Amino acid sequence: MKEAIDSSARTTDNGRVDVNLDSRLCKTLSLLIPPEAKLDLNAAEQSTSELPPPPEYTEEGPQSIRLNIVIQVVGSRGDVQPFVALGIELQRHGHRVRLATHDTFGDFVRSSGLGFFLVGGDPAELMAYMVKNPGLMPSMKSLRAGDIQKKRRMVAEMLEGFWRSCVEPDPATHAPFVAEAIIANPPSFAHVHCAQALGVPLHLMFTMPWTSTRRFCHPLANLRGAGDSGVSQEVANYISYMAVEWMTWQGLGDVINAWRETLDLQPVPFSEGPGLAESLRIPFTYCWSPALIPKPNDWPAHIDVCGFFFRDPPSFTPDPELARFLKAGPPPIYIGFGSIVIDNPEALTNTLLEAIKSTGVRAIISRGWSKLGGNRASDEGGNVFYLGDCPHEWLFQRVSAVIHHGGAGTTACGLLNGRPTVIIPFFGDQPFWGGMVAAAGAGPAPIPQKQLNVTNLGEAIRFCLTPEASAAAQRMATQMRSENGVARAVASFHANLPMDKMRCDVLPHLAAAWTLKTERGHKPIKLSKEAAEVLLAESKVKWHHLKRYESKLIHIDLRRWDPVTASMSSLTTTTAGMVTSAADIIVKPIQALTRSTSSSSTAHTHDHDHPPSNTTSNPDAERMIYGRPAALHLPPEQKHKKNPTASHGRGSGEEHPNRAAAAVIGCASGVGSFFKQFTKGFYLDMPLAVSEGLRNAPRLYGGDVYDPGRVTDWKSGGAAAGKNFVHGLVKGLGGVVTEPVKGARREGALGAAKGTAVGLLNMGTKVSSGVLGLVAFSGQGLYLSGRSLVHRDTRKMIREAARGEGEYAAGVGRGKGLEIDRRVVIEAFDRLVRG
Repeated sequence: MKEAIDSSARTTDNGRVDVNLDSRLCKTLSLLIPPEAKLDLNAAEQSTSELPPPPEYTEEGPQSIRLNIVIQVVGSRGDVQPFVALGIELQRHGHRVRLATHDTFGDFVRSSGLGFFLVGGDPAELMAYMVKNPGLMPSMKSLRAGDIQKKRRMVAEMLEGFWRSCVEPDPATHAPFVAEAIIANPPSFAHVHCAQALGVPLHLMFTMPWTSTRRFCHPLANLRGAGDSGVSQEVANYISYMAVEWMTWQGLGDVINAWRETLDLQPVPFSEGPGLAESLRIPFTYCWSPALIPKPNDWPAHIDVCGFFFRDPPSFTPDPELARFLKAGPPPIYIGFGSIVIDNPEALTNTLLEAIKSTGVRAIISRGWSKLGGNRASDEGGNVFYLGDCPHEWLFQRVSAVIHHGGAGTTACGLLNGRPTVIIPFFGDQPFWGGMVAAAGAGPAPIPQKQLNVTNLGEAIRFCLTPEASAAAQRMATQMRSENGVARAVASFHANLPMDKMRCDVLPHLAAAWTLKTERGHKPIKLSKEAAEVLLAESKVKWHHLKRYESKLIHIDLRRWDPVTASMSSLTTTTAGMVTSAADIIVKPIQALTRSTSSSSTAHTHDHDHPPSNTTSNPDAERMIYGRPAALHLPPEQKHKKNPTASHGRGSGEEHPNRAAAAVIGCASGVGSFFKQFTKGFYLDMPLAVSEGLRNAPRLYGGDVYDPGRVTDWKSGGAAAGKNFVHGLVKGLGGVVTEPVKGARREGALGAAKGTAVGLLNMGTKVSSGVLGLVAFSGQGLYLSGRSLVHRDTRKMIREAARGEGEYAAGVGRGKGLEIDRRVVIEAFDRLVRG
């Protein structure tokens, strides 16, 4: 599979993904594209840019529901800033909002009045990595330099940090916090897995297209062979999203699955990891203006385009030098590349100055991270001003055109102010935004930074000064000013919540965290953390009667197409697991013997140079870095029980006698894993794969596929086995008679012949699936029940965290918390109990 992917998609020197449409894999993927009606590209281009009415959101109680919402973001300030605006709007609706991101933005987030949680990761390192490896994939130069390993370690650190952001108390106030909904941008990677572990709704939001469409290709993809491969442009565009997702999962899937193990979640199969958000139909909101990119008409209703997220303009007083320059002549153009690190800033500065001189304009050049202009104060007889930090919202109102790298936020700010825009893309989605601005007529075609010269930059500047470019930019600004992207995004978030399932039955403005069984015939009562604490204090309920409630269950099912590919996929997975386990028999003892020496010195240095601040213990971080399961973030006394050596023997002689024991344990772990992979693979996974493949086989020849229900435990496994068996006998054997009759009614003798063939095929597939499913479905149910009994630390930790927040919020014994009328809670509960 890896070789097939490498032959069909590869990274270029600028880090984008070249997708080879002539490859066998791409032609195969084209057959898997959903068979919806083909998109008429011309019709899409003519579609209106007006936003449709916002998603419906009706409050069902006297107040809007109040949720604990964690927003998980990875990226630069341009990625974080829109979510700050979103968080502020969510707080206006009564939600408690925590923004989880890099430490660099802590002060920025806190000063906006939002809760902040540090998740690790250095955005400066990420930016340096992106400059060397634009897009998501590493170059060979970075592989040789070890950059990819650094990025993988950083991702592992952030995954763990994002999970803690869902369940740990506020670092500043120590107030307990358990997330009841998650909003995230896709590169944070942890989102769907945290939501699955918690059983809460997830909503993705992003500034660039991340959902498969036939309308345009993935912003990080270059299509090779389009038009010559026999693959239509529409299908090629769709394939580009699949290729980028597959390559991303290929690079990080093992890191994510190692981390999932610490959450007691099963690994995500390689075939399901790519495109997981789409297959699960996770709600998605894109924060760009439909005036720039209308919503493709092949995106379903749970995907929304809402407009750019703009914060309230900050108050700003310019330096006297800047104020004098702006008043000294006609409005200048703006040139800036923000946090882009440029190899030769002096050469770029000279190019900019020559183009400015040739066009006779005045200009403001932002120094940025590359320090454009060096130590110069001004150039060209005072016609060029070198700028430090200045809010774009203020500055762009006072310039005539903007020239920049094409970040989504900078692009949006320039267009909102009606300024013609020149984009000089460096990497990632920047060429995409340059193309969209040009298509709207608000700027010339983008100029890739490696092709930038005095001539083409001068022509671009002259284009921006034309009445046509100004008129197009003003039309765009008029449309964007009529939008309220943040408010619409909040409405879209609310509309996609399973509101009827989330509300507490006693206090409808709060989210349910517990469920309580009542007398037979009455449905269980959903209780919020606060209501449960009041009822516990009044002895209305008992703690052991409360069960953890999950408002949005996420099941990652392994999709099977036919018995052959299903069995081959299962065999491949089982073989790979056995080979890895066999290698661990040798590798783990070596790691135990070698790491014990290095960990003494590194741990000692780490403890003193990097004191813990809102982070986990260092041994846990090391386990995640090296791809081994980390301990759950339990209270210290419980964590020490799980790993008695985690805080003892560091740098001391006590560690040396444990080397042999650690080596033996590692070897035994490998042996145990080998037999586990063998037993589970051949006695559980293979029969289930074949049974599922047979059950789905009728889809290949136009037959109906029966769904016996999802298997989650021994009860549902037994039920699915029985239903599938009965269906297989009735439809499989009975179909030999009924299918020819149906065919004859439709098409006469020919239809009868077709029906006979379908009936015989159904008898083979359905009966075989039913018989084999008796063992396969029942076995899968028993396995899942047994696994649930063994892997329950995460559920226990969530339960305890929720109980702690309930005690804190209800103010039991503390004299603090929400204003909750206990009498109202008790009376409402009594009415529910009486039915």
